[in-house]
This record gives sequence, structure tokens and C-alpha cells, in this order.
Amino acid sequence: MHYSILFCGDVVGKPGRSIIRQGLPSLRETYKPLFTIVNGENAASGIGITQDNAEEIFNAGADAITLGNHAFNKREVYSYLDSGKPIIRPSNMPDGVPGKGITFLERSGVKLAVMNMCGRIFMDSYGDPFAEIDRLLGSLDTPHRFLDFHAEATSEKLAMGYYCDGRVTAVVGTHTHVTTADETILPQGTAYITDVGMSGPVRSVLGMDRQIIMDRFRTTLHHRFEVANEPGVISGVVIDVETSTGRAVGIKRLRFGEDT
Repeated sequence: MHYSILFCGDVVGKPGRSIIRQGLPSLRETYKPLFTIVNGENAASGIGITQDNAEEIFNAGADAITLGNHAFNKREVYSYLDSGKPIIRPSNMPDGVPGKGITFLERSGVKLAVMNMCGRIFMDSYGDPFAEIDRLLGSLDTPHRFLDFHAEATSEKLAMGYYCDGRVTAVVGTHTHVTTADETILPQGTAYITDVGMSGPVRSVLGMDRQIIMDRFRTTLHHRFEVANEPGVISGVVIDVETSTGRAVGIKRLRFGEDT
């Protein structure tokens, strides 16, 4: 027997939240995933997330929300991260910060561990993600294990994929907002993709207003970034999993929205 996991990439601002409200129910109806996971770390005006943003994503059909390096940009979310809701920030952070880096989803006899980690290349100071994944995996009593690896460098993401191969169900990359075409099942049965892309305004630069970004590159002067006022598109993956072993047997890129 098999089941599927639907994962949607970084929600960016109002266009991202809008397309998630519109498209997530449709995707769930089409693919009938057992679990639906959404990265929401850019949901609040393109940086961070608020409680209202998170509830909007949950109400659209997400079973869990993962975050990333902007997890704490909105101070009002701190207490929400400790509320017991299935929303997680990177696990490789110092003790004492709000929230947690792992949550568990259970349905139809399957217990899925959902984990979140940040890379260290070109990112803020985080703990060693390789040591942290070893620590988390050592405590788990289920073979169904999903990792959102929020990282900048493709090399670090690929290394994490191979490091986890055969030990987790899936390693999906987030953060860079551009979908990669390297989805695969690694030799020991782990589904992998370097970046699933974003759920946000596709006619933009990583979700931001393209003219502002072009001006920044051309002049090197500081410009305040603003989320592009363009229709949103959902980028994500559907992963097929063997129920008895937790091994992935398929991974498919998906896209929903204006230009699909």
C-alpha cells in the first residue's frame, strides 16, 4: 500500500496566501494526499509569518507549516510557535528560542515526523544541520520522516539529501524560490529535490517587485523590497510513499495557478 505527501513551497505575501486559499483545496482533491505540508516563512508581506497568516494556511488545508530563516521576523508569532500547533521553525537553533523543529502528524495508521532545518552556507548562524538531523532521527520511532531543508547552497542541499538517504522519506529544499528540475528517488529510497520553488507571484524576482530588484542591481543603492502585485502560482511536489517501510517510490513536481 502507498500514500502521498503534498508539499507546497514558500508562501510569499498576499499573492501567495491568496493562491494557497484558492489552489490548495483543489490540489488536495486532485492528489488526495494523506498529509499536506506548506512552508509559510514568507507569508507576512514577504518576510516572516503571523498567527493570522498561519491560521489562513491551516484553514486552506495544511496539516503542518514549516518555516526557515525568517521564522522570527514577526515578534507576535513567538507565542504561537509555543501553542502546540503543528508549525515548526528550524531545529538547529539555540536552546530557549520559541517553538520546536519537529512535529508529528498521524492519520490512517501512519505517523509522520515533519522536521525543519536551516543550512549554514550564506545564511545566518545556525547549528550544524548534519549533527542535528542525527540527533532527531535517533529519537524517532517511525520510519515516516519528512525534512524541509531551508538552505541557500545547492551543494549543501544535495549533501543533506545523500546524508539522509535511506533514513528519511523525503528531503525537500526550500528558500531559493526557484523550482529545480532534479526531483529523484535516491538509491536508498529517499525522495529529493533541491528546491520546490515558491507559492507566490511568479512574474517577479523571487516574489519581490521586479523593477525594484532591477534598480537595486543596476544602482547598488538600497531600495525597500515589496512583494510583487502579480497573480500567485503554487509550486510544490507530491511524494508517493510505501506505507509499510516509509520509503519513497515517486516524486512529482506540480504547479498550480495563472501561467499553468
